[in-house]
Amino acid sequence: MQVSARNALKGTVKNVVVGSVNTEVTIQVASGVEVTAIITKSSAENLKLTEGKEVHAIIKSSDVMIAVD
Repeated sequence: MQVSARNALKGTVKNVVVGSVNTEVTIQVASGVEVTAIITKSSAENLKLTEGKEVHAIIKSSDVMIAVD
């Protein structure tokens, strides 16, 4: 796999919640560390996402925001 994004986290699908249009996918990237993504339902189906499948979470830096209290 080659991708131009600089942030790729390898992990395991922990949970898949299928909606009518979108699917919420939770990926465990380390013990106690999870990343959740919202993707289209059709993309989730095409990727055959199921719990336990190894995947990569690709994070485009322009879409990551940080906040503090």
